[in-house]
Parts: sequence; structure tokens; C-alpha cells
Amino acid sequence: MRILVVEDDRKVARFLQKGLREERYAVDVCADGETGAHWAQVNEYDVIILDVMLPVKDGIEVCREVRRRGITTPIIMLTARDALDDRVKGLDAGADDYLAKPFAFEELLARVRALLRRSQKYKTAGLKVADLEMDPVTRRVSRGGREIVLTGKEYALLEYFMRNPGRVLSETVIAEHVWDMDFDPATNVVSVYVYHLRQKVDKGFALKLIHTVRGVGYLMKAGDDDVA
Repeated sequence: MRILVVEDDRKVARFLQKGLREERYAVDVCADGETGAHWAQVNEYDVIILDVMLPVKDGIEVCREVRRRGITTPIIMLTARDALDDRVKGLDAGADDYLAKPFAFEELLARVRALLRRSQKYKTAGLKVADLEMDPVTRRVSRGGREIVLTGKEYALLEYFMRNPGRVLSETVIAEHVWDMDFDPATNVVSVYVYHLRQKVDKGFALKLIHTVRGVGYLMKAGDDDVA
């Protein structure tokens, strides 16, 4: 899952980026409202964390612009603790939730998870494809009752596959969703991670779940190993 953080306080932005990445989210960070509005329109995000007080264009205006353009990505507004007016304006502008500064990071994570659960794509708490199971709350992954230990990026990649079963995903689409804007498209990092994931998810099982669609990309389904 990919998150956009629009925050001009460098200390807060670094704190959010580090914490969210440790929770296996891909995170893009920008420091002004104009850039934030642009990135929200050209990239696909699962959640936007948006500060109210921003240079160039404030968070309320960014929120209004994003909603005017038909973007329904859940938005969490960050406001000063006593800024009731900002909170009301943010919600009226289209924000889904707000969090007053200073805040506990655990609360922010809980609010992010709640918004993801409420969004159409992430209604299901548990994910299952054949005998492969994932619990997004505990981060436990198992196949056939056997627990699978994954790195953070392997987990993020597998979660993306499991949330899109039967859908052919190109390397570009995978990179845009699982990695952030620091990703180098000239590398073969996606195929390398798919290989490692196969070693953990499919090796030793007759039924293969991660498939190659030659010349197109990858998909997750219970069936033949490679698809022409």
C-alpha cells in the first residue's frame, strides 16, 4: 500500500516516513500543497496524510482540489490541537478523518488501517488465495498451515498480489504501488522480489499461485505456472 505525506515540517515528515516504511508502506513525502495536489493526481495512493498549514497552497485548498478532480483516496488531515475551525473546514472540504498535533504514531496507524478497511478495496480483514492466508492486522502469512516469514517489501508485494487475484500486474504497475518515488525503473528489482517471493510461497507446493504472463507481467491465481 502506498501513502502520500504532505507535511512541511521536516522533522515530522521524516518521522512519519520512517515509521510508515517500518510498517511496510511505500511512502512519498512532499513539503508544499501545490506539489501534494499534483502528486495526488498523477500517482495512485491508498491514503493521503495532509497537513493543514502548508506553503504555496494550504491543506484545505489541496483537499478541495483533489476532490473536485474526482479523486476518492482517503485523506487524513493533520491540524493544530485547538484549530477546531480547520478541522471543520477540512471535513467539509472532503477529508475523511483528522488528527490533532501532537499525536501518537500508534493512533495515526490505527486511523490509516481504519480508512483502508472502510475503502472498497480493503473491506476484507483476512486475505486468502487457495491455501495461502494473510492477516493484515497481525501480519501473519501462512500456506497450508505453515507460517511464512517475509521481509517488509516481500510482504508488501504479496499483499498487493493477494488484493488483486486474477489481475495481470505489469512491473510498472507493481513498482508504482509497492515502491515509492525513489524506485529506479531501470533496475530489475521487481522481478528479483517476485523470484524470492516464489521461493517462499510456491516452492514445495504442487499448486503454484504466482504466475508469469510472458511479456506482460505477473498475476496471482490457482492454476498453471506460466501463462502465455
